[in-house]
Amino acid sequence: MMDSFELNKLIGAFLAVAFVVFSVSIVSDSIFATHAPENPGYAIEVVEQEAGGAEPAEAGPSIAELLQTADAAAGESAFRKCQACHTPDEGGANKVGPNLWDIVNRPVASHEGFSYSAGMREFAADGTVWDYDHLSEFLKAPRSYVSGTAMAFAGIKNPEEEANLIAYLRTLSSDPAPLPEVAAEEEAPAEDAAAPAAEGEAAPAAGEDAAPAEDQDAAPADEQEAAPADEQTAPAEETEAEPAQPETPGDGSAASPETDAGSQSGETPPQQQ
Repeated sequence: MMDSFELNKLIGAFLAVAFVVFSVSIVSDSIFATHAPENPGYAIEVVEQEAGGAEPAEAGPSIAELLQTADAAAGESAFRKCQACHTPDEGGANKVGPNLWDIVNRPVASHEGFSYSAGMREFAADGTVWDYDHLSEFLKAPRSYVSGTAMAFAGIKNPEEEANLIAYLRTLSSDPAPLPEVAAEEEAPAEDAAAPAAEGEAAPAAGEDAAPAEDQDAAPADEQEAAPADEQTAPAEETEAEPAQPETPGDGSAASPETDAGSQSGETPPQQQ
């Protein structure tokens, strides 16, 4: 049987250990204490763009333009990724997706025997047909273009590949739909760009450069040559003409020619008796 002395030693050892552990925890908390921030969370700085600094993204060519040079043979190769869900032949069976024979200009969600999703039926409620524009937008991102569709396809990001595929789908018909016409406004910028160039070349030759050349070169030359000639000839005429005019005595005090002759010879003219 354990005496009281040994029991006291065990209790004292336990209390000492507890005191040490408690002291260490207090000291560690004081050393490694963390302080809560004034505003909890992380500050995310957003760089503000100046107004008008961002340039609008340039729109690429439309599906109508791409289809003018699309390659249906290349589109048949691209259709291989669609064969797991669709059949292209006439009267083909429906798979995960409907048969695609005569798909161009076919009303949406109208193929017989296929159960369409609610999203596709809603998309077709207003009589939408699978024309070239709708096919193009749907193939780029099916679930973004038709909300709620069950078609699990990521979409085609390459515009040329998409145009080739649509060109192949167009051939899946006994009477293929005509290719879309390119809008007139898409050709207008090329004509407008040529017109200013022609006007810019013709305008200087019309009158802006020609008139100053005549005014600056021809007119001063004529004025400079003609004016000095008149000024130089006028004094010459006045100098030669002035000595030729005889002097007329104004008061009659000058001697006559006879008086001068007599005074010079020293002879006295005879007096008349």
